[in-house]
Amino acid sequence: MRWGLNSIRDKAFISCLFVLLVILIGTIGYMLVEKWGFFDSLYMTVITLTTIGYKEVHPLSGAGRAFTLLLVFFGLSVVFYVINNGIKVVIEGELRDILGRRKVEKLLKTMKGHFIICGYGRMGRIICKEFKQKGIPFVVIEKEPQETDADEDIVFLYGDATRDDLLLKAGIQRAKGLISVLSTDAQNLYVVLSARGLNPDLLIVARAGEEGSEQKLIRAGANRVVSPYHIGGLRIAHSVLKPAVVDFIEFATRTGNLELQMEEVRVEEGSPIVDKTIHESGIGRELGVIVVAIKRAEGEMKFNPMHNTVIRAGDTLIAIGEIARLKKLEKLASRKGKAVAKT
Repeated sequence: MRWGLNSIRDKAFISCLFVLLVILIGTIGYMLVEKWGFFDSLYMTVITLTTIGYKEVHPLSGAGRAFTLLLVFFGLSVVFYVINNGIKVVIEGELRDILGRRKVEKLLKTMKGHFIICGYGRMGRIICKEFKQKGIPFVVIEKEPQETDADEDIVFLYGDATRDDLLLKAGIQRAKGLISVLSTDAQNLYVVLSARGLNPDLLIVARAGEEGSEQKLIRAGANRVVSPYHIGGLRIAHSVLKPAVVDFIEFATRTGNLELQMEEVRVEEGSPIVDKTIHESGIGRELGVIVVAIKRAEGEMKFNPMHNTVIRAGDTLIAIGEIARLKKLEKLASRKGKAVAKT
């Protein structure tokens, strides 16, 4: 979370600008009124504004004394404004930092079943955006403070993600998963090793940059490894060789698409569709949803299942349909699905 960094910088900039402006006006004023040189005029302006009280560098004329009075009233007002702003910036900044840290610490202690995202680069930002749109709780670990929009309520922890104490502070023992998208494979490898040691049941997804790093990350404890360069290369090739297929996948997986969406739905024990075939469940006939694949609890994947394929508890249905219909399928696949089926 970020608090008012831009406003603090703006206040500091405006304060410095006012001080320079007053000094410039005073210097030019003495040069014009008293016909003094630049250095004498600057010196007289500074000792007047700082109320040091040294004697005048040269005797003042009546016009010079009048100008000095105006400069004192105007200059001191600016000086007091600058001092007031400085105090506010220091006090408010410190208070915000203290309150902000306490708020983050309190929030992290209550977080459970969340995701830890290590790295807030280009990939990290996209992941955060998708998680926010889906309402998935997460915390970001980043080495350097980040500039974010005022409406982006993101929980940040700043530091080295490979450190065990920082991962513990992020609630790794209560977390559902961790995603490591740091800049180098070595850093991601250290994060995976640390995370797997702290939470053996954690879902870990890591980014691999170099060829051959995938197996190392998997041996270190990652459940899944994603290579952006490999995926990007395939995507470009398929855009040329299979443009219609790529268009369909983009259309079905694009976030915010209200017409069609591809989702995965887990079938819970006690759901009314357990031990029924796809045809008997009425998923296609009544809900208008297409099941393109079924992932069994033991990991087996059935693509393009037939109408007589039996749905079991623990299965994950890969389905395509309108968002409203997919939500009905999620409710039907839950333990409370019987009440939904009756309605």
